[in-house]
Amino acid sequence: MSDKKILFTEKIKASYAPTGASIYLGAGILDGEVLGDAEVNLPLRMMNRHGLIAGATGTGKTRTLQLLAEQLSDAGVPVFMLDVKGDLSGLYQAGTSNPKIEERATQLKKTFTPSGFPIELYSLTGKAGAQMRATVTEFGPVLLAKILELNDTQTGVLAVIFKYADDNKMPIVDLNDLKKLLSYLAEGDGAAEIKSSYGSISTATSSTILRKIVAIEQQGLGGMFGETSYDIEDLFSRVDGKGVISLLNIADVQSQPVLFSTFLLSLLAEIYQTMPEAGDLDKPKLVFFFDEAHLLFNDAPKAFLEQVNTIIRLIRSKGIGVFFCTQSPMDIPETVLAQLGNRVQHALRAFTPNDVDALKKTVNTYPKSDFYEIDKVLTSLGTGQALVTVLNEKGIPTEVAATMLTPPRALMGPMANIDCEKLMQASPLFTKYQKTIDPISAFEMLTDKINQKLAEENEVKAAQEEQKRIEQESKPKPGEKSLVEKVMGATITRQIGKEIVRGLFGMLTGKKTRSKSGGLFGF
Repeated sequence: MSDKKILFTEKIKASYAPTGASIYLGAGILDGEVLGDAEVNLPLRMMNRHGLIAGATGTGKTRTLQLLAEQLSDAGVPVFMLDVKGDLSGLYQAGTSNPKIEERATQLKKTFTPSGFPIELYSLTGKAGAQMRATVTEFGPVLLAKILELNDTQTGVLAVIFKYADDNKMPIVDLNDLKKLLSYLAEGDGAAEIKSSYGSISTATSSTILRKIVAIEQQGLGGMFGETSYDIEDLFSRVDGKGVISLLNIADVQSQPVLFSTFLLSLLAEIYQTMPEAGDLDKPKLVFFFDEAHLLFNDAPKAFLEQVNTIIRLIRSKGIGVFFCTQSPMDIPETVLAQLGNRVQHALRAFTPNDVDALKKTVNTYPKSDFYEIDKVLTSLGTGQALVTVLNEKGIPTEVAATMLTPPRALMGPMANIDCEKLMQASPLFTKYQKTIDPISAFEMLTDKINQKLAEENEVKAAQEEQKRIEQESKPKPGEKSLVEKVMGATITRQIGKEIVRGLFGMLTGKKTRSKSGGLFGF
């Protein structure tokens, strides 16, 4: 071995040597040779400092996600992953060896030991796993506006609707609740009710929002809003000491990237809002892999980006790690990218001027190296290889290392459909989230309010008509006493007359009271 390779090996060993539990990523590569002793490790205690997995299509990003998930599971750390193509279900079954895997294991000086891992299958439609839902109230106006692709004016109207519902203790559970509120507040009594306190909602704006809601429903995605909403505690499960790998299969909603990426952010936001502060831990409580991350930030408004940035900055103190997976680091806003201390960069391609520009910017995000020209390495990495730099246990960026990644131990591909179906049907969570619940919410409360007002108006109208009839009948004919005079003149019926008058006046001027029910919600 040359002096250069000896020096490289020593630097990598010193830079990446773990003193506690860690993820083994692979071994360093120098001048085309895999140096098995130059082990590249990622400390578990630094995985809540977030990370980035990037690279062109076909360079091995998904398998990198898989090997990280496997080792996290072994360490008892639960994992949440987006399964874009439905091919990560193979994590449940042990993989099989082949000559290429054995060759790689030999280069890394490791033994390949196939293994399966506990997984839970989820779906936004309920077709490929336990149904993941959220109530519209939980989702909030900013994220919902992102899904509906609303402009600033429309987003402001949505915020008014949520504020009205909150102030009046009306849970917005599903899209029917939202449509009912929108229609009520845009016209008639509802519009008059909110004008002074919340402002007016134009018919044109409400119609546009309504059409976009209907479009979501027509695509069969309305079911992701409602009860039973997903309980994030189910993400923290373990089986026989291994962390459960939760897979959200979005193969059947790939045409709705904004929807599923925003739903992921809603989960992350709920985790942030509900989890207690954890401080520095030896290993994270959960690692959240955000695949297809560029979809989250495309055309995102400023308020949305600020919310994302806040969540990423603060959620690590809750013991949660977040890894973004995308084609280029430039897909991630700088404010978020600056918080991703762990980088696994697969090959980049520079076929166009924009690609060249992205490559230059990516190079500038890496520490200087005495062993590599970063731009050349990034365009020459092979499949299953990556340029790595992470935070060591002291939080200091490690030496940059071109790395031969260790192969995943589970099946690299989907399980058979029949096996997926069996696993899904046997899951208690599938049963838990299978049935929908229709609680008392904004739709029922507004319907009751409208019906009550209509009934009161009808009662007043009937009372007025009855009063008019009595007055007509009581008019005396020439020379005769009036009906009222006759009735009031009879001692035996005088009390009845008083009651009738009192009853009529009570109906005309009295105010009915009705108790309000919060339904199933503890508002």
